[in-house]
Amino acid sequence: MSTLMVTAASQAESTFEAVDQALISALKGLGPKPVSLAIVFASAGYDYQTILTEIRRRTGNAPLIGCSSAGEFTEKRDYKRSISLALISSDTHRFFTTTGHNLRANALECLQQATSQLPEQIDGFPHKTVLLVHDGLVGRGEEAVLAATIALGPTIRFAGGSAADDLQFKDSYVFIDDQVSQDSVGLCLVASQKPIAIGFQHGHVPFSDALTITKAEENVLFEIDGRNAWEVWTEVARAKAASWGIDVDTLQDDSAIGQFLIRYELGLSTGQQYKIRVPLSKNKDGSLNFACSIPTGATFKIVESTIDRQIASARAAAENALKSIGNTRLAGALIFDCVCRRIILADRFYEGVQQIKNVIGPIPLLGFETYGEICMVAGQLSGYHNTSTVVVLIPD
Repeated sequence: MSTLMVTAASQAESTFEAVDQALISALKGLGPKPVSLAIVFASAGYDYQTILTEIRRRTGNAPLIGCSSAGEFTEKRDYKRSISLALISSDTHRFFTTTGHNLRANALECLQQATSQLPEQIDGFPHKTVLLVHDGLVGRGEEAVLAATIALGPTIRFAGGSAADDLQFKDSYVFIDDQVSQDSVGLCLVASQKPIAIGFQHGHVPFSDALTITKAEENVLFEIDGRNAWEVWTEVARAKAASWGIDVDTLQDDSAIGQFLIRYELGLSTGQQYKIRVPLSKNKDGSLNFACSIPTGATFKIVESTIDRQIASARAAAENALKSIGNTRLAGALIFDCVCRRIILADRFYEGVQQIKNVIGPIPLLGFETYGEICMVAGQLSGYHNTSTVVVLIPD
């Protein structure tokens, strides 16, 4: 009884060439073993339907989950603009994939649609964990997680991320089996003989005084302490930004504004910790768009991080996961890592991945840069997050 996971990636410009190269490598690593699950993350610009059709055709229509991304990485290196995938063959795990639609209009109905198609019990495989990906641009990250908790029940742990699109903020997509979709969620129920481990951490600390959200609608923040959101943000972060060579009074380009906002994010107090919320973009009226709903009346602080704290938090996420699994041989790992960490770490991004590898050892690893991370595990700071690292460890 065993589980084998292999990873591969290609940066070929042609969609077919890229998926072909990745599949040839992964299938060679798997050998004669049948594919039990395919996981794929792909940059913007590829033909996603071609990717799914080809993977399914060449893996015997194995269950598939994945999404569009803002960067991909494996145990070998990180990539920009690639198709990266993992193939798992297992007789100690069972995999069941499903999808739900209309996330923006009704998150609970969307998740209930998805979970209704999952088996309630799998004899011989008592441990259940769900991998969840969703359209990261519909602004329903928090709602998707809360709805999943209701639909799945309080005992099911789950982890995942928000689909992305290389910081274009136009279209993000969910992949389930043969289907490419938007405004949707994708689930993979993993029933296993040993429990899967999940760990989380972020590296942000507050630097502002307490601020109050006085006007917000869904995922758009309009006013802070009765003032325009953008004006407050630039006022509070002006000196910090200047130390990075950013003049907040001259920011015009959407990309430059986005990178400024990613450096200085919203931290909702949850006791001794902060839930991080990243402003994705600015509207013409100075309101700010987030990846999930922003609650009017909530008190927060603007937070920041350093390169060293970001690298240390990645290691802490892996350590948190490993603590919960004990001395168990691992088949592989999945990493959901925020694209905001890439902005902060720049060319040192893979140092964070290397710290994860140092903790979990030389095992296959697949990850993508998200627009939000999901970690719902009892006893941890759980739910929907930004600028964090979520580590999923798959036992042999």
